[in-house]
Amino acid sequence: MAKVQEKLVANNKKAWHDYFIEEKYEAGIALAGTEVKSVRQGHCSIKEAFIRIDKNGEVQLYGMHINPYEKGNIFNKDPLRVRKLLLHRHEIRRLTQKMDQKGYTLVPLRVYFKGSLIKVEIALAKGKKLYDKRQDIARKDQRRAAERDFKVKNLY
Repeated sequence: MAKVQEKLVANNKKAWHDYFIEEKYEAGIALAGTEVKSVRQGHCSIKEAFIRIDKNGEVQLYGMHINPYEKGNIFNKDPLRVRKLLLHRHEIRRLTQKMDQKGYTLVPLRVYFKGSLIKVEIALAKGKKLYDKRQDIARKDQRRAAERDFKVKNLY
């Protein structure tokens, strides 16, 4: 069986900086036709996006920006409209239980094509404090310095 190829459209690097990622889920997304065409061209951003579960048990994605399709005229939708994410009921129930605990939130990590379908990778995450972010930055700086030293030693 051949592996389905994934093509990255949008990435949320800020989520990795601001949150501890606990669990990841793959969700489908309900889009209009012109939005799909715009995403195919790569006109999509999830930098400021966040996710909520409403009282009907539906998972909604807020703040995802999809530029209007150039040739879409009257069929174009609002670029920042709320979009429904498609998950199994048991996954939604599990996420709801986890989010009832203090400090957990849902964030989108990336938007990608899986075959011909558009998927959103969402994560159950816990917010980082300022000192956690500083520790991560210091750790990355140390790793970069060690890699630089290793590279310099191997050149000579």
